[in-house]
Amino acid sequence: MKLKAIALAALLVSPLVSAKMDLMAHHPYARAMAPGAVNSAVFVELMNRSDNMRTIVAAETPAAGKVELHDVIKEGDVMKMRQVDSIEIPAKGKTVLKPGSLHIMLFDLKAPLNEGEQIDVTVTFANGEKMTFQAPVKKVMKGMQHSGH
Repeated sequence: MKLKAIALAALLVSPLVSAKMDLMAHHPYARAMAPGAVNSAVFVELMNRSDNMRTIVAAETPAAGKVELHDVIKEGDVMKMRQVDSIEIPAKGKTVLKPGSLHIMLFDLKAPLNEGEQIDVTVTFANGEKMTFQAPVKKVMKGMQHSGH
């Protein structure tokens, strides 16, 4: 009888485990703060193995008071950063959040982000599901800073 209960529990939990494994965060990192910077950003490659498009509608981290989804667009000869309502991850595909493109912007940081630390980042999807990943803090290369945001 005990074996049947364990098997039933495994069957009930397996769709939840499967759903979580359909979404994966690869190579996440948060940008270490440059001297004088007051903001930072998180970059990550998001993989979606499911048959359905997934849409991120929000992000949060205990490290920041405010978190926004952002993109960089070209207007004429000028690159401009702007807040976006959502970030889509295609079915059976990936979306890369990277400098100069889509990213998660961190405002009102509670403490400086220093190389070697890591922060937890949680993204919320349109269906209400959440996924949390750890982003190590890495030094940013020159020319990739956008603290004047």
